[in-house]
Amino acid sequence: MSKWLAGRVVGQKHWTDRLLSLQVSAPLGPFQAGQFVKLALDAGGERVARPYSFVNPPGSEPHEFYYNIVAGGPLTPRLAALRAGDTVYVALGIAGFLMLSEVPDAENLWLVATGTGLAPFLSILRTEVPWERFRRVVLVHATRTAEEQVYGETLATVSAARGERFRRVAFVSRERAAGALEGRIPAAIGDGRLERAAATELSAARSHAMLCGNPAMVSDVTAALGERGMRKHRRRLPGHITVETYW
Repeated sequence: MSKWLAGRVVGQKHWTDRLLSLQVSAPLGPFQAGQFVKLALDAGGERVARPYSFVNPPGSEPHEFYYNIVAGGPLTPRLAALRAGDTVYVALGIAGFLMLSEVPDAENLWLVATGTGLAPFLSILRTEVPWERFRRVVLVHATRTAEEQVYGETLATVSAARGERFRRVAFVSRERAAGALEGRIPAAIGDGRLERAAATELSAARSHAMLCGNPAMVSDVTAALGERGMRKHRRRLPGHITVETYW
């Protein structure tokens, strides 16, 4: 059973009517970029909890969590109603294996996300670790609409600092958007559009891919990468694909 800290809400940023980032001050222990923690509120006589990845890099505060309001859900509408000074419970246990310390060496690092699966990669990109270990880092983020391509200023800062070593590829599925690819990520892997857009090789010989997002994307991208000879990474059998499994 989880043990809880009482965190204090510092603020909320509304990206769209359903996408928000919650900033929380809480005396948590150390974590690695890519990990997650459970947030909870009391409702209907029980403590309702869900896992959320850290957006902020290790060693920084407040802690930040990017989330989607699930209409009628037991937790996210209540999270969205929180204001500065309110209490939100944060689990003491930090978890997750979407960390670069678990990833074998490669030339190119691909970070592939849908929706709020972007969160752990924002934390990773703002550490020195990927830039010390990989020649090039590619962030792929798929959303339904252009307005859901969030954290633009943060990513522009990363791009300015890293230059040609960082590539960002956006996918927008429900409308045409300037600078974004259409369709789904697996199809763009299969026909080569993704590699061309990133100007970076995606192969078992040179690359490692980290995936975070809806289960269909993770499954389909894993299959598409499998066509290129890439397999899931395990400690006992090193591979080329690392996934987050808390969805």
